Order: sequence, then C-alpha cells, then structure tokens
Amino acid sequence: MVIFRDARRDEVPQILALLADDPVSASREAPLDDVYLAAFEDIAADPRNRLIVAEVDGQVAGTLQLTLIPGLTRHGMLRGQIEGVRVAAGQRGQGLGRAITNQTLSACQGIRARPASTRKETPRDRATLR
Repeated sequence: MVIFRDARRDEVPQILALLADDPVSASREAPLDDVYLAAFEDIAADPRNRLIVAEVDGQVAGTLQLTLIPGLTRHGMLRGQIEGVRVAAGQRGQGLGRAITNQTLSACQGIRARPASTRKETPRDRATLR
C-alpha cells in the first residue's frame, strides 16, 4: 500500500538520498548538512510549498516538491510547479512516480510544465499528464 503525505524533518536524509540517486543530480547534491535542514524548514513553513513523499511499507519510496503559484490569468488560476520527482531504485518502473505526481496534481487547477531536457523520461511522463 502506498501512502502519499507531507515529508517529516527526520526523513530529509532519505529524501536527499533519492535526490542524489539520479545521473543529473548526483554531482550537485552534497552530504546532509544544516543547509538542507534549513531548506526543509523553509519549505515546511511556506503554505504554498509542499515536500511530498510516497511511503511504501513504512519507507520513503518517492518524493517531489510542489510549489503553488497564484496567477491573474485564467481568472486567478492557481498553478502548480512540480520539481524533484524521484523514486527509489527498487520501486522504479512500477508507476510510483506517475502516481505521486497525479496525486499531487489534485491540489492544482493547472500545471506549468518546465521539462528537464536532460532526462529521457520527461517527454513520456509529461505526455501521460495531459
């Protein structure tokens, strides 16, 4: 069973490991330090930001960050920007990334896609959200 929920501070090391387990991000992530913990606190304190995890069998198996962006266009449509979608290596290929993204989209009226062109999965995944 998969549970989608807001991340907890004590899960930052697991989330950081997911973020670093990616060919694009591996070189830009650092070991856990106070900077990451402060960033988590900033996200948690901001009502327009959510760091969401997918929990499987009591373990963090996926994550993403959702930022809600208010706008004037389309009669004040609230948009969502989703970044940092990652799934644990042992859970990949089972639709967990798509599931956490689709679950998160329910908080948005619209979505602004900003593709990460260096990732091969992005076009396929973006197409499934249309």
